[in-house]
Amino acid sequence: MSRDGSLTRPGEPRAPGTAHEAAEPQLRRPDFFIVGHAKSGTTALYEALRRHPGIYMPACKEPWYFAPELHVRTPPRPEGTPETLEQYLALFADARADQRVGEATAHYLWSREAAAAIADAQPDARVIAILREPASFLHSLHLQFLQTYVETESDLRRALELEAERREGRSIPRHTYWPTALLYSEHVRYVEQLRRFYDVLPPEQILVLVYDDFRADNDAFVRRVLRFLDVDDTVEVQTSEANPTVRARSQRLHELVHAVGVGRGPLSRTVKRAIKALTPAGMRRRALYATQQRLVFADPQPPDEQLMRELRSRFAGEVAALSEFLDRDLVELWGYDRPG
Repeated sequence: MSRDGSLTRPGEPRAPGTAHEAAEPQLRRPDFFIVGHAKSGTTALYEALRRHPGIYMPACKEPWYFAPELHVRTPPRPEGTPETLEQYLALFADARADQRVGEATAHYLWSREAAAAIADAQPDARVIAILREPASFLHSLHLQFLQTYVETESDLRRALELEAERREGRSIPRHTYWPTALLYSEHVRYVEQLRRFYDVLPPEQILVLVYDDFRADNDAFVRRVLRFLDVDDTVEVQTSEANPTVRARSQRLHELVHAVGVGRGPLSRTVKRAIKALTPAGMRRRALYATQQRLVFADPQPPDEQLMRELRSRFAGEVAALSEFLDRDLVELWGYDRPG
């Protein structure tokens, strides 16, 4: 928060004019943030919380606003990505005065700038982080990146081997909008990521959860979050399998459907203009989504168990450090105490 009480992002200039300054304090700003990780139940939690009458969360699940390094190339999504303060605060304009207001950007935990930016903008912010066993996390994250056009290398082992080249700016997929996310090991720096938030916010404002607890009891998991947010936890909550992990049946077909969807290339632009002329926007989005789900995606194949063992060995030190940091035995819970 700036000295005059306005909500600004690091490096973002104040909009000039007294009208802006007078109106800005009337705008709602989030009370809480679901900061990640992706593929760890964040979407399901977001969907459950936004159904609660005492909570307001915008339809745009991941504004990305407090992680400006993610805005190198914004993702091609229909709702867009807010780039200005006014656009961001407009997401919460419909919240009632008696509601808790929140947002869920699953990559704030990964971001090196988000923690300080959130604390500066909202010192009373409550932060919710969800962590997942590293090997299964990276397996699902890789499939998610393939689905969302961040990654094109369909073999996880090869994608991990490319990390050194990608640090040097080589072997980057041509159309990816988030090249730094392809440094997979950076996503598993759990203690480092949590410390960024603990360094700028009181510990009582941070809730760190484990994905296994969500899988074991969705209802209890959500009610724990409701109590943390000081909202009625007796309200009936509905949880669902949101954002399930899938795989592309054919990466080339997946990329073709995406190219048509965003109008990339002369042929795809021609096809997209023809579809646009004949169908309403909402119908186009639903039809494209249905086509993708039916023709492009399938249930994921089992992970390579040898690779999973190698990843568990690689990240054993991180799991041990996290166990000590959280004072919870994740080594045993995640099976890192069992050799091989």
